[in-house]
Amino acid sequence: MFEEKRSILEPAGALALAGAEAYCKYYGLKGENVVAITSGANMNFDRLRLVTELADVGRQREAVLATFMPEVSGSFKKYAEMVGPMNITEFKYRYNSDKERALLLYSVGLHTKLELDEMAERMKSADLQTINLTDNDLVKDHLRHLMGGRTNVHDELLCRFTFPEKPGALMNFLDAFSPRWNISLFHYRAQGDTGANVLVGIQVPQHEVHEFQGRAENLGYEYAVESLNEAFQLIMH
Repeated sequence: MFEEKRSILEPAGALALAGAEAYCKYYGLKGENVVAITSGANMNFDRLRLVTELADVGRQREAVLATFMPEVSGSFKKYAEMVGPMNITEFKYRYNSDKERALLLYSVGLHTKLELDEMAERMKSADLQTINLTDNDLVKDHLRHLMGGRTNVHDELLCRFTFPEKPGALMNFLDAFSPRWNISLFHYRAQGDTGANVLVGIQVPQHEVHEFQGRAENLGYEYAVESLNEAFQLIMH
């Protein structure tokens, strides 16, 4: 509805439209006039956030995936190479020194199912076990927002980077820092043309901080160090 009419419906109001679409598909109707009574009167910012989170998944334009990755330096870059041309729309990762494999929870934008199948084959060829969680409501509604937790990571430097919304932005970042330093945390969510606000944890020994700052400046992405942020110390450290 939004793409065709620039109208936003509340979730319950869109049910009639979804039912009409399913009805036409089930009975093979084409070129017929079908009436659906819709509503958007109860739309507010909370519901709007829910709609934007789930719309692409519901229309199968976004897939929610989980990939197991060896917890060693350079694995993140290898994973990004296997994703290839797919557009990552959300990404969550937290280093865990007690495990040999890390769990990556992320979403990718889709144009065709073939794209997803080809990426799955690339992951399989690289021994990166990948699970499709797109149809799991618990993941979509809750677990995708709960990755991480408190952990003690040695020499961790926490930074916020602003990634440009263009192909290759992630690989440019990884080329600058990986595998020179281990990435211990990564949280990314696409935000449109304004750029993506990315939270990154990197294990940088104190005597190498100056080198890190030089590489960050050369990268050209706006960034800020958040290691002393009180909320981070309380919740994640």
